[in-house]
Amino acid sequence: MATWAQTYEKTEHGVKFQTASPILNGEVVFYAPSIVRVVKYPSAEMPEKKSYPIIKTPEKVDITYAQDGSKVRMTTSNMTVTLDITTGKVVYADGKGKTLLQEKEMGTNFISRKDVTQDAYTVSQSFVLQPEEVIYGLGQRQSGAMNHRNQQIHLSNGNTNICIPYFTSEKGYGVYWDNPGISDFSDTPYETSFSSQVGHCSDYYFLYRDGTQDGVIACVRDLTGKATMFPLWTMGYWQCRERYKSPDELCDVLDRYRKLEIPLDGIVQDWQYWGCDSNWNAMKFMNPRYINKMADPVAMRYLPNGEDPKAKYPKPRIKSPEEMVEYVHKNHAHLMISVWASFGPWTGQFKELDKMGALLKFETWPPKSGAHPYDPFNKDARDLYWRYLSHLHNMGIDAWWTDSTEPDHLNPKESDFDLMTADGSFRSNHNAFPLVHNRGIYEHQRSVSDEKRVFQMTRSGYLGQQHYGALSWSGDVVSSWDVLRQQIPAGLNFTLCGIPFWNTDLGGFFGWEYNNDCTNVAYQELHARWFQWGCFMPLMRNHCSSPMMNEIWLFGKEGDWAYDVQKRFIELRYRLLPYIYSLNGAVVQENGMMMRPLVMDFAHDRKAILLDNEYLFGKNILVRPVTDPLYTKKVEGNKGVAIVPDIAKASAPMKVYLPKGTKWIDFWTNEPVEGGQEISRECPVDILPLYIKAGSILPLGPEVQYSDEKKWDNLDLCIYPGADGEFTLYEDEGDNYNYEKGMFSTIRFSWDDASRTLTIEDRKGEYPTMLKRRNFRITLMQPGKQTAETVIAEADKKVSYSGKKISVKL
Repeated sequence: MATWAQTYEKTEHGVKFQTASPILNGEVVFYAPSIVRVVKYPSAEMPEKKSYPIIKTPEKVDITYAQDGSKVRMTTSNMTVTLDITTGKVVYADGKGKTLLQEKEMGTNFISRKDVTQDAYTVSQSFVLQPEEVIYGLGQRQSGAMNHRNQQIHLSNGNTNICIPYFTSEKGYGVYWDNPGISDFSDTPYETSFSSQVGHCSDYYFLYRDGTQDGVIACVRDLTGKATMFPLWTMGYWQCRERYKSPDELCDVLDRYRKLEIPLDGIVQDWQYWGCDSNWNAMKFMNPRYINKMADPVAMRYLPNGEDPKAKYPKPRIKSPEEMVEYVHKNHAHLMISVWASFGPWTGQFKELDKMGALLKFETWPPKSGAHPYDPFNKDARDLYWRYLSHLHNMGIDAWWTDSTEPDHLNPKESDFDLMTADGSFRSNHNAFPLVHNRGIYEHQRSVSDEKRVFQMTRSGYLGQQHYGALSWSGDVVSSWDVLRQQIPAGLNFTLCGIPFWNTDLGGFFGWEYNNDCTNVAYQELHARWFQWGCFMPLMRNHCSSPMMNEIWLFGKEGDWAYDVQKRFIELRYRLLPYIYSLNGAVVQENGMMMRPLVMDFAHDRKAILLDNEYLFGKNILVRPVTDPLYTKKVEGNKGVAIVPDIAKASAPMKVYLPKGTKWIDFWTNEPVEGGQEISRECPVDILPLYIKAGSILPLGPEVQYSDEKKWDNLDLCIYPGADGEFTLYEDEGDNYNYEKGMFSTIRFSWDDASRTLTIEDRKGEYPTMLKRRNFRITLMQPGKQTAETVIAEADKKVSYSGKKISVKL
């Protein structure tokens, strides 16, 4: 016992240990029965270290200790962790003793190096996985792969690639390597490892609750923070392009959507409302076209680069930014605006930050402008950022497009990563930049008001960003079929890092492969298919790069397929709003997910978990985006031609795999299909394969032009028979933080398939504007009946509901 007393000791939350050869110190720290941290270091004491995403502190955990020679076993209600005192190797097992993951023997390594002037290490940790084990995560990759086995991945955030040093297994565990610096992930037949260029210790968290992805995602949220609720309006349709160049242009687009009666909730002001590149990100409307000063020589100094100062424009209808914001709100829409993590040399921010020593002086976008990123690790710099941003907040801007949060790094040099931030070298904390930046905005806005939920769409990301009102999009991707296919596993792997909100530019950003021409028929087919998929993302946002334009009327008029497809799926999006907003509520209240990779619900279906082109939207809707051209092709000069006589009437098949273990119902026909098989589904240009899981109950809303136009007092409940099922309708005030005080309601529906009985449970919770009475229109979705796409004309049953339990037999 004397020997063991020298090598390990129990602590309040685990053990401390020291190995003999090589001498290595370490700690095993239980944060919860399902979360354990393992730290190893060559120094005598644990190094001081900041963890950017981790907000949890260790809780009191009931640990059972047992020793067998050099091995110490620590068992909680969820897992057993076995530490070999001799080597420092750690092995993880589930509650039944089955091995989940193990470190590689002598798999923790340190190589001395200098980090600028500080002594540090290049540090790595290796694990051994089962040969056929499937792993996911690691952020948003553009590899097109769902499974990350046999991959070498450089983890350094950049446009379109979000780097999160976290992987999760089909077995239902997760590993977070807690080093935010520039790192690498490697998987070979012999080992799976993380390594970081700079560190003082090997530090990672192992997460395991119950063997499911829902369980491990709950652990991620417990460790890094619950997701925040996004406003109802953000779940509607967004129109965006690079860029609207005046208030009139933006408001005219909104007017046209309203005139055409095409639903819309969000519109976006992209860059250069501040003017020229030297004034980059001033966070003020200084472009003379926005402030009605095209004849003012002082204002004209800020005219954006490349715009003709002698150009003649009509007398503006909307004469100020304030009037623009008011006009958008008056017309039942919301405005998101572009703000960046860098500043041009003419801005007040640049000058103040420069004096503070809080600029990272490498070249960033826009090129040759003199702009530099700021240092978000500096608290005073974050305060300054909000001080300037609060001008736009006070103006009534609804959401922030926090662009270039990698940040953009042009012509990078190794020495750039030696630049010092307030928390050490940029090399040592590079990947945490977007988290710290978005967290700063979130915390400042929350400190001044809880009336408007923080909504940030950010181009990069990191573990834990769900806690700070932020979602990511897949960056400036190219409009092509190959890139469309890549976005599906990119988004699904990102969400498996526990971050529930994500989207892409519908149609892609750069349209050069189609001559930037939205009338190119080959582009129109791509856009239509990308757009259909967008209906089943957490955010449905149309966007493109100039000179492409993408408003729906530019694709044709009513009766033209490229127009009709987009209108159809915008209207379907609004039909689904009660379902979608309930998914949003479940994300917050139940640690749920909106986009569910098939491993979450069909982990035992090997074919399903390896697919990279299907997923569930919520737990009920199987989505298979169409990822190949069926009716057009490109010819010489990137021109498009149709390969069928009439695209609107054409039909070609797509392969769809229906996971085993359940029946599926075709959304478009109500026809049931057995799971566990690949089928061929005809896909005319105006639909994509959608299958509803048997037993699903979909709450569906009225026809509206914006998200809160009508109350949800006459919802359709569409029941898909073939299995028992349940669904919980979530409702709250739509756009404030009163839900954090318990001001929300839920209504649980359950379906008993054998007795054909729907039970509507007692309503739980309340809030001031809650509907006290409402009607539900209940329909059993069967072949030959109207589909759920539009309001059901003749429901099977109609019931009045006042919050008390009722049962309805169909």
